[in-house]
Amino acid sequence: MRGRVLAIDFGLRRLGVAVSDPLGIIAQGLETIERKNLATDLAAVTAMVEDCSAVEVVLGYPLSKDGTENQMSRLVAEFAEKLRRRVNCEVKLWDERLTSVEAGRLLRAAGMGREKRQRAVDRVAATLILQGYLDARASQAIQATKSGADI
Repeated sequence: MRGRVLAIDFGLRRLGVAVSDPLGIIAQGLETIERKNLATDLAAVTAMVEDCSAVEVVLGYPLSKDGTENQMSRLVAEFAEKLRRRVNCEVKLWDERLTSVEAGRLLRAAGMGREKRQRAVDRVAATLILQGYLDARASQAIQATKSGADI
């Protein structure tokens, strides 16, 4: 499937957002949404989906280290279900274990100060989620081509 993919790093205070290029190859961070309430948050994400002409939305799904659901992953699943009712594209959950930790590590390694890092970590985490999803999707397409299957 070609077209832009929007990714969200769901947090209790902020929603980190990233979008792919039209070919679905490269992820780029967008503005972070400061959370207000569920209706406002859903409206903001819906507007971004429409503005980007996204064909898919991927929400980071924060499973526990052992792969089981937890309180946060249930909140993400509920948000995804409500978003599905508002947008005209597929909404998927994507395992995002440790992406926020990795985003923080990358920003520290880049020498970014604590205050700037706190503002950027959600956007970088969304970018990591999206790039991981895009890379996995590309790998599956290559494997399908090698095996002679239709994609």
